[in-house]
Amino acid sequence: MSNLGTIATDRRTLLAGGAAAALFTPGLALAASGDLPAIRKAAEAGYAASVKRIQDWIALPSIAAENLDMEKGADYMAALAKDAGFQHVEKVATEGAPGVFATLDVGAKRWMGIYFMYDVKQYDPAEWSSPPLEARIVDKPGFGKVIVGRGAVNQKGPQAAFLAGLHAIHAAGKTSPVNLVLICEGEEEIGSPHFRQIVTKPHILAALKKCEGVIIPAGWQSPSDGGVTVNLGAKGIVELELVASGAKWGRGPKTDIHSSEKARVDSPAWRLVQALTTLVTPDGNNPAIDNYFEKVRPLTPREKELIALAGKQLSEADAKKALGVEHFIDDLPWEKTLERLASQPTVNIEGLVSGYTGPGGKTVLPGRAVAKMDLRLVPNMTAEDSVAKLRAHLDKRGFADIEVNVSGGYDPTETDENSRLIKAELATYKRNKVPTTIYPRLAGSWPGAVFTSAPVSLPAGQFGLGHGSGAHAPNEYYVIESSNPKVQGLVGSTMSYVDFLYEIAAAK
Repeated sequence: MSNLGTIATDRRTLLAGGAAAALFTPGLALAASGDLPAIRKAAEAGYAASVKRIQDWIALPSIAAENLDMEKGADYMAALAKDAGFQHVEKVATEGAPGVFATLDVGAKRWMGIYFMYDVKQYDPAEWSSPPLEARIVDKPGFGKVIVGRGAVNQKGPQAAFLAGLHAIHAAGKTSPVNLVLICEGEEEIGSPHFRQIVTKPHILAALKKCEGVIIPAGWQSPSDGGVTVNLGAKGIVELELVASGAKWGRGPKTDIHSSEKARVDSPAWRLVQALTTLVTPDGNNPAIDNYFEKVRPLTPREKELIALAGKQLSEADAKKALGVEHFIDDLPWEKTLERLASQPTVNIEGLVSGYTGPGGKTVLPGRAVAKMDLRLVPNMTAEDSVAKLRAHLDKRGFADIEVNVSGGYDPTETDENSRLIKAELATYKRNKVPTTIYPRLAGSWPGAVFTSAPVSLPAGQFGLGHGSGAHAPNEYYVIESSNPKVQGLVGSTMSYVDFLYEIAAAK
């Protein structure tokens, strides 16, 4: 549902108050081009349309985990690309959900790759302050006007801001300073199991090979100082389920039975719990899978140096507040927590499901138990090897009956800080006086490894100004009209992508 009636669209209102201090300052390339005034004016004039673009996109959720509206999501993504001026747009079939491939060729000297995802995480409307698909615009104290909805920051808001940049360039009568290759998928939230099928199609691979690198739009400015972190990589991930069942085990019930039978019947739920306890140390904080650390590459001296610098630039109090925690593991010093975040592979339980989970009690002995898991991987681990180690670990301990059902995953990613991509990001941030921290790798995951590894072999990372939070959680939001002088709103975010493209075009 659109709420454009609540948005002030005249320029004076948009730039009033704290937001005025956060006005976008262009990089040298954009300023020197002479294109800035016209593009900025077009971005401001297109504000209401940009907001509606985000709201309409949120209203159509594609949820890979539920196989919900995947074809519709791809078609919608293709329509958005065409509307933004991409000349060649195609839906790309895979063995799973379709992707989208698009190119914008303006005859420029350089090409830039852009990664989008059109899928979002699941949601429970009962947990939200407003319906998660209505994309309501609300006043958020300390932030300004925000859009609240599933996918608002992960990733539809930042992606729509990038598209708004292309609309502004076109509306201003200008052309993009670089050619663009857009690669979209609909299965990121389940570990991108078929994304490599898209990227390695010969004509798509050939297009990517021309690019300077690949970015995923992001809205991660810190509300305390407006700072951003430039990650030189990301952890890999494996998403999977461990399933214990009476049917596979040959013991316990094949379906739920009365709990009084526990006096004489084995429990698949307890068997799963016993298996899970072997995967980590007793405190649950360190993986204990046999040989799990065999290929882990220690932090390099440069990575340790970057982490030490990050420890001085980033706020421990802000991090704890954002996470809603009072302690880190073992009450470690701040810098040590940053080292663990960058260097430690993990074994995490996302959810445990067995038997009856509704109101009150129901005296059953479940015939099946499921643990939803994710493994985070660091260089030089691989998804394939990590799953093999998990399987061997369980088998060695007599848990051969426990199923390991992998839904998706990919390897860690790394990008050289001296690449043209990273230098362009840093230059754009610096000229906007945005505090910047360089960090070895994002503790979260995105399928950048598909780009950084062979056969594509390109630099890849995140970029963007603006702010949002609540990814995967209730009340996810994206700031569109900032009251915080440190954080860009939607127009500033839009202009940051324009500036970045000009920076890539001019970078040496």
